[in-house]
Amino acid sequence: MTRTATELLATTTAKLAPDPQANPLVPLIARGEASRDTLATLALEQRWVIPADRRAFHHLAERGTEEPEAAGFFELLAEGEALAWERLKPFAAACGVDEPRARAYDPLPGCQAYPSYVSWLALNASPTDTVLAITVNFSAWGGYCAKIAQALRVHYGFGDEACAFFDFFAEPAPDLDRRATAAVQAGLDAGYLNEERAHAYGRLLQSYEAMFWETLQARAA
Repeated sequence: MTRTATELLATTTAKLAPDPQANPLVPLIARGEASRDTLATLALEQRWVIPADRRAFHHLAERGTEEPEAAGFFELLAEGEALAWERLKPFAAACGVDEPRARAYDPLPGCQAYPSYVSWLALNASPTDTVLAITVNFSAWGGYCAKIAQALRVHYGFGDEACAFFDFFAEPAPDLDRRATAAVQAGLDAGYLNEERAHAYGRLLQSYEAMFWETLQARAA
């Protein structure tokens, strides 16, 4: 029996779900035990991640001329990164990050491995395969953001504006989900979705995601 895109997305997400112990930092933030300097480092790293991802998503959309459903997915993702960038600014300010500090900051290699790999996917991977890999990864990222947003309010006294970056990624995105499902279904129907390759991409994305948080934790220790 042929699987649907919905089934493939669900099973791949389950297979690639990160180990609960793979993220050492978010539990500390959730308990209010991470320093504000660590939160500032998180903001500074995201100042590098967001614009890099946005350009990568634009490139994937441009490459998706023969995979229009995938192109639409990445166009929406790129728009979302632009919105996220604006929401990042109040969080960074609440952490004490001003423009001179941001300009002087040297990003951490372990944190920038993730956007570097997204850029690799933008150059080398099939857009539809990348839709599957990135959608699976987003499920973990959204959960982390929900925990951080709650902790910032409860333990750090941050207001809604300063939490908006994490609220944005924690909220359900039904339109994005629909586009992901449509792109994966189109790939299944036309036979150009390579499940094995997409699974490998997703596994690496999850590994680089874990590296991001591990690097921040090591910096904080």
